[in-house]
Amino acid sequence: MEDKNDINSSALSASSNSGSVDTRREFIKKTLAGTALLSFGGILPGFSPKSYAKIVGANEKVRVAMMGVNSRGFALASNYALQPNCEVVSVSDTDSRAAAKCIAKVEELSGSKPKSQPDFRKALEDKNVDALVVAAPDHWHAPAAILASKAGKHVYLEKPCSHNPNEGELLVAAAKKYKNVIQMGNQRRSWPNVAAGVKEVIDGSIGRPYFAKGWYTNNRASIGIGKEVAVPSWLDYELWQGPAPRTAYKDNLVHYNWHWLWNWGTGEALNNGTHMVDLMRWGLGVEYPTHVTSSGGRYRYKDDWQTPDTQVISWDFGNDKGMTWEGRSCNGRTIEGASVGVVFYGETGSIQIEPGNSYKVYDLENKLVKDVKNDYKIDARNKMDPSQALDAIHIQNFFDGIKKGVTVNAEIVGGHQSTLLCQLGNIAVRSGGSLEIDPKNGHIKNNKEAEKLWKREYAKGWEPTV
Repeated sequence: MEDKNDINSSALSASSNSGSVDTRREFIKKTLAGTALLSFGGILPGFSPKSYAKIVGANEKVRVAMMGVNSRGFALASNYALQPNCEVVSVSDTDSRAAAKCIAKVEELSGSKPKSQPDFRKALEDKNVDALVVAAPDHWHAPAAILASKAGKHVYLEKPCSHNPNEGELLVAAAKKYKNVIQMGNQRRSWPNVAAGVKEVIDGSIGRPYFAKGWYTNNRASIGIGKEVAVPSWLDYELWQGPAPRTAYKDNLVHYNWHWLWNWGTGEALNNGTHMVDLMRWGLGVEYPTHVTSSGGRYRYKDDWQTPDTQVISWDFGNDKGMTWEGRSCNGRTIEGASVGVVFYGETGSIQIEPGNSYKVYDLENKLVKDVKNDYKIDARNKMDPSQALDAIHIQNFFDGIKKGVTVNAEIVGGHQSTLLCQLGNIAVRSGGSLEIDPKNGHIKNNKEAEKLWKREYAKGWEPTV
């Protein structure tokens, strides 16, 4: 799949047509308020990156260090560089090629060249850094966020927030102890029309909501059978592995296929399912389930892929609410006409949250009664940057948490709860299919085999501690 960086720039066009400085300044004001956002493609006419710094004020900038910038991290770094109240001060990646590409892009977009810090721990030593943005592989998410918290930094943490449930609990404990802001990359929490659709569910537009289903479909190719080869000169494989137990390097691992290997990745359920599960949990107003079941496996190809390519997870929350998620990584047939989405079912109708910033309301006879359109360009299957302009709202919400002390839209307690639901689905499918859960804390009950998957083994000396 090609990486696509084009977005809808209609908001920019509306602002630039008047040609007035006042209009441009008003646009910047709205940008910071999260109602209109900068285009990935460039700068407002007549304004250089340095002009933005003068408008906003250098003392208002949030200074961030980027960790992991090959694909999604490159898109995030570009997005952060475009924010007029932000400065990307350093870039960390174990791939020297990815770091160089990202540094050049940040300089192009912002007019300021970030430092190259191959080991992100060096970046954390910089007292001028306010926050760490973590977009490294999943096995790094919680350990890096905890180290950043200890260093007194705020954290923007791509989903999933953890590789395993124990790490999620450590993250929650770290935020409580160090009192920093940790925003998870569940960006849809900040998308205006998605939030409005969920609010309709909560406010009773379809009566009492009692069930939700979510899904993700794609047509991913086989990853083949990897061969043990020499580590490429451009990769620090030792640091790339970091907390994970050591294995030999294979030629089909870096950069994306680690998602499907348990030592580093968490499968489609956490790669894409976390987004939809988070929306379902939000709309239904639930936290921890009482019962989890899951079925699935690696069905499509015979290769090194370990996690399910086909999976259904079901969660029960007592007697009155439930939800399911279906993931199909290797068959692109859509559900409800969309590659990804959520439907809430209630006593008087249903609400479908669509792939973009839009939703539809139906009555019990399946009649469409409300259609809230998306006005941003979205590519839900773009693994790098599906929604740059919308994600900028989430970034600005993170900055508000840092600068104004507001509760961020995807705070880490809720982030952990949504991540945990997906992790419990994976644990269920790996340990017999069914789990009884303590609804007070999400812990597994009376299943020793499943409980073994609550934590993971770490390379010696890399165990995360709060």
